[in-house]
Amino acid sequence: MAINDNVLIKIRDRKDSLTPVERLVAEYILANKEEIPHLSIKSLAQASKTSDASVLRFCKTMGYNGYRSFIVSISASLGSMDDEAGGQYTDIQAGDDLGTIISNVSRNNMRSIEDTLSVIDRGAVEKAVQALRASKRIVFFGIGASGLVCQDAEQKFTRINKICHAYTDGHSQLTAATLLERGDVAIFISNSGETPEVLEALEIARKNGAKAIAITKYNKSELSERAHILLSISTPEISIRSGAMGSRIAMLTIIDMLFAGVASADYGQVKKYLTKTHNIIAGKRRK
Repeated sequence: MAINDNVLIKIRDRKDSLTPVERLVAEYILANKEEIPHLSIKSLAQASKTSDASVLRFCKTMGYNGYRSFIVSISASLGSMDDEAGGQYTDIQAGDDLGTIISNVSRNNMRSIEDTLSVIDRGAVEKAVQALRASKRIVFFGIGASGLVCQDAEQKFTRINKICHAYTDGHSQLTAATLLERGDVAIFISNSGETPEVLEALEIARKNGAKAIAITKYNKSELSERAHILLSISTPEISIRSGAMGSRIAMLTIIDMLFAGVASADYGQVKKYLTKTHNIIAGKRRK
């Protein structure tokens, strides 16, 4: 169950990985959101040029037992989408003044976090925290912008005396995955879920018995299908001009959730490590 479920965001993110017939249903719903709660299953099937059975399959693909529960969720989602109407993702434009850029970047980052809260599974976060608490060591895998998230995660978990390391290039990832064992936790970070180096390391890690956690876009991908625990983010990258700004913020937020979850659950043990690491850095600042 998502923390703040919004089925319209889920449809938006899953659309490209649906079957051709299911995609017809998804596209019609997204283009005609306001009228959907008033349509019967037959009416939606006719409007989307599909069939009653296709609409029902689409509902089940999106995680609903039937059409009625799906429609109730659509109605609930419409209100929050209306609240966000003035806060759509905005790409970098030539000649934007600095005030506009400051506003747009801030709004995009906030929307990335809000949309991620709509798709992330609370139960999966709990499982990931438990796995990290029980782990012998933690290894993070990611390339490019995802590699920066790995480095942030390494810095955080090192502060509570967890044996961990971030690997951000293909060769070192293969070496690290080969040395993983049962009891280790490997976190694989990729927005697309199709990064070849990350997928290759994942396969090796699984064969060696390590627990595999994926942080990736809410969509059907190789990474989302093959990980033991899936932590989804929602943040459409608008174009190559925007780079990975939105996904990076969403991924960092999930890392913060995991770190805070582990630190809170084991606070009696980790408090001394947090205090020691804080004091040594604070001492450097005073010099």
